[in-house]
Amino acid sequence: MATTPTSDTARELTLSDLLCFDLYATSRQVIGVYRPLLDEVGMTYPQFLVLLALWEEDEQSMKALSGRVNLDYGTISPLVKRLDARGLVTRHRNPADERSTIVTLTAEGDAMRSLAPRMAQLMIGSLGIDLDDLVTLRGLLAKIRDGLAASGA
Repeated sequence: MATTPTSDTARELTLSDLLCFDLYATSRQVIGVYRPLLDEVGMTYPQFLVLLALWEEDEQSMKALSGRVNLDYGTISPLVKRLDARGLVTRHRNPADERSTIVTLTAEGDAMRSLAPRMAQLMIGSLGIDLDDLVTLRGLLAKIRDGLAASGA
């Protein structure tokens, strides 16, 4: 039996009703804050994420890097290839498993590590919230990510 829409369910959805839009718009603005600094060094935000993951733990497989930065293999492969062409990383086959490619920082890639604290300072200065709110926000975002992952999204 069909139900009659109520005034709440019949009302049209707007952008301001959507969490996904808030997350999308905020993400674009956050990346926009980083863009001038990334442009200075000729890097994209996803390339920065790969370097950041390698600064945390060098010599990772493409599969591990892909999971770490939440990019599929088809996206991360050309991205790492460009970092390799710039001399920031090297790629080589895993001797234990020839199907696997290992990505390693070069000295030049490691030297770019100084970019991370500058980007963090730039972001903190641009957010308009205090550090306690930032910690709370990051905790909530982690809960959302974990909930979505658990639901298979």
